[in-house]
Amino acid sequence: MLTPAVLQAIDEIKQAFPASTVEVKEDGTGGAYVRVEPVDLGPAFTEETRRTWIGFAIGFQYPFADVYPHFARVDVQRADGQPLGPGLSGPTRFVGWDCDGVQVSRRSPRRIAELETAALKLAKVLTWMQQAVAA
Repeated sequence: MLTPAVLQAIDEIKQAFPASTVEVKEDGTGGAYVRVEPVDLGPAFTEETRRTWIGFAIGFQYPFADVYPHFARVDVQRADGQPLGPGLSGPTRFVGWDCDGVQVSRRSPRRIAELETAALKLAKVLTWMQQAVAA
């Protein structure tokens, strides 16, 4: 059974990403594995891979634990043919969906639990991917 905070986080993600499907799998401890699809990584990624899924775990400790790491489809590629760069690595196992993905490492060590929601973290991760790769 998901904790009330995790249920609220999932609802907020659905509201923040209305054009995407939000899939949820309980982790057995009150948390959830979440996969949001599609999301658009923008023109810095190849036409074939810029529309992807993003997955992550929301632990039972949420909102007091960071939502980290995030994962994207394993074959995501930059449009300029360069390596993905720092903060993006893979293939790495996304346990929640039992599949390989590119791990997006964007930890928020100074986050304020009451302000940084799982939906906001996802938006920040997507913005970082779009900007970091385009730079």
